[in-house]
Amino acid sequence: MLGLLKLPIIVTVHVDVVLTILTALGIGSRLWGLSYPRAVVFDEVYYGQFVSLYMKQMFFIDDSGPPLGHMILAFGAYFGGFDGNFAWNRIGAENSLITQSRFMLLESILIFFVLLAVLSYLKFYNMQKDSSFSLRWWFWLFLTGIACTLAIGVKYMGLFTYLLLLAIAGVHTWQIIGDTSLSNVTVLCHVLARVCALLVLPVILYLGFFYVHLTLLYRSGPHDQIMTSTFQASLEGGLARITQGQPLEIAYGSQITLRNVWSKPVPCWLHSHKNMYPIRYDSGRGSSHQQQVTCYPFKDVNNWWIVKDPGKQELVVSNPPRPVRHGDIVQLVHGMTARYLNTHDVAAPMSPHWQEISCYIDYNISMPSQNLWKVEIVNRDTKNEVWKTILSEVKLLHVNTSAVLKLSGTALPDWGYRQLEIVGDKSSQVYHQNMAWNVEEHRYGKSEEQKERELELQTPAQMDVSKNISFMAKFLELQLKMMMLKSEETEHKYSSTPLEWINMDTNIAYWLHPSTNAQVQLIGNIITWSSATAGLIVYLVLFLWHLLRQHRRIYTIPEDSWEHLVLAGAICVGGWAVNYVPFFLMEKTLFLYHYLPGLTFKILLLPIVLEHIHNHILRSSISRNTFNAVVLAWISSIYLVYQTFSPLTYGYPALSAAELTGLRWKDNWDILIRRR
Repeated sequence: MLGLLKLPIIVTVHVDVVLTILTALGIGSRLWGLSYPRAVVFDEVYYGQFVSLYMKQMFFIDDSGPPLGHMILAFGAYFGGFDGNFAWNRIGAENSLITQSRFMLLESILIFFVLLAVLSYLKFYNMQKDSSFSLRWWFWLFLTGIACTLAIGVKYMGLFTYLLLLAIAGVHTWQIIGDTSLSNVTVLCHVLARVCALLVLPVILYLGFFYVHLTLLYRSGPHDQIMTSTFQASLEGGLARITQGQPLEIAYGSQITLRNVWSKPVPCWLHSHKNMYPIRYDSGRGSSHQQQVTCYPFKDVNNWWIVKDPGKQELVVSNPPRPVRHGDIVQLVHGMTARYLNTHDVAAPMSPHWQEISCYIDYNISMPSQNLWKVEIVNRDTKNEVWKTILSEVKLLHVNTSAVLKLSGTALPDWGYRQLEIVGDKSSQVYHQNMAWNVEEHRYGKSEEQKERELELQTPAQMDVSKNISFMAKFLELQLKMMMLKSEETEHKYSSTPLEWINMDTNIAYWLHPSTNAQVQLIGNIITWSSATAGLIVYLVLFLWHLLRQHRRIYTIPEDSWEHLVLAGAICVGGWAVNYVPFFLMEKTLFLYHYLPGLTFKILLLPIVLEHIHNHILRSSISRNTFNAVVLAWISSIYLVYQTFSPLTYGYPALSAAELTGLRWKDNWDILIRRR
């Protein structure tokens, strides 16, 4: 074997010096002094808690989007020896990109995968003419799909870049379809390759992220109540511990708690207590003065109801049990007061266009009880389906008035203890989740006497029946909850609007030393930010200028340079737009760091604009040399600003009050100063 080798063996290595230097500078600027400050910084208080929950394998949900970013942080924490036992509840109260990348936050991970997706697609596109279907061609194509999915898996904001690349790929595919030099089979292979790599593969990977996420988090956690009872029952502990072994089929005589499926504004259970509706409301309207029925957001003994057969007096389950089926007529008896769920043609307290729901009290007046309810199983598979614990979602239709029992979501006044209003709606023809209920806790009643029954209701029931839920059912529910879940919309001291981001008219104080002026601020390099905005404007002017001249058949740049300029604009200008404009439509608290992905695309556009001006606008050597000198001065100014603000980027050294005042280049920058 060695005899086949030809000596000497020559190894050729190509080194991109500029790329190597930039990589070294990037790594150095981010890792230098990384262990400081030794404190929880800004949003690390949230992401740290999620990492701890991963370590303990406890379920949680984050409204920022999919779990990949959290899993990456948890993966690093696991290999760093973190066991999850740390209280993330105390915050030690370019430059911005460096600052963001030094902490346990998600934007830098998102930007990495977004840029990897762009790089991969450009590599794939540049190989299109000469190396189609080669190994490298397949590699870059599939890496594009993988990187796009990874970006989406970190934050839903990654979806906008994915859609942008998908649109660009669609245009390029359309051009291939119109290329008559290619055979039909070749065109079909091109289309199928892109469909598999950019559509099918992302779906599979996205499902995979959640499969791993849900497999890891199999224990009950702090966000259980956001999910449906079925989902909660699949988690170890929590509701699963309470409901373990409950009878599956609801029977006449069953004792049940009914949770509203909508769970807005908070999860709540059908509830009653001994208090009556006021004789007159504040508006002057009268009520039935019957016993209040509400939706209560906590587990309570007054949440228990008994399913009764209207034709029998017994409130216990017979032997064998008689199951309740879709379409059956039942009465619901409140367990602790023994009064029947009822409604009349009386206006609800907070929603007068709907009917009041009450538990009936016989005042010997001309208002007889109307307490018959028809059970309609919304998610039934058969017409005669049995009402099941946790699994069935039911509507309760009032027999006399055809009103549907539903949650209005409005809080009652003090006389109703601020609990949520329950109403009867006989006008709605459209199904909504606020009309649906599912049995969460369930036992077969055994006590005939009221006193014994009250004791029975206060005793936890645990009987064993397995309630499995498929991965796809959990996945779909989790997607719905993440999209519906909104953080409490409170004004934050450092929140900002998208218009303030363009010229960096805002900042965020990430950390302040407890005794000195040492601090970490999210403040960008103002030269970079301003130059990026100027570069965007110059690009648009150049694009329109060349477009107009070409329309008049004046071709001042080669065709390949024009295609390069157009593609650069589609990716960089498009990337900036899709990562910036959507924030104007979002109803959420926004911060400066939300702009960093969009800013990255603007910065990427700068060298393209500078190269185009140097190669195609400037003609003489004198003008080009002058331009080079200006660019060198510009780069030097960026470094000078970086050095000037580095104490706020890295948190040290601590500056004096006068020095910090000197760094307040804009009046609306909130730089923290301790005056001694």
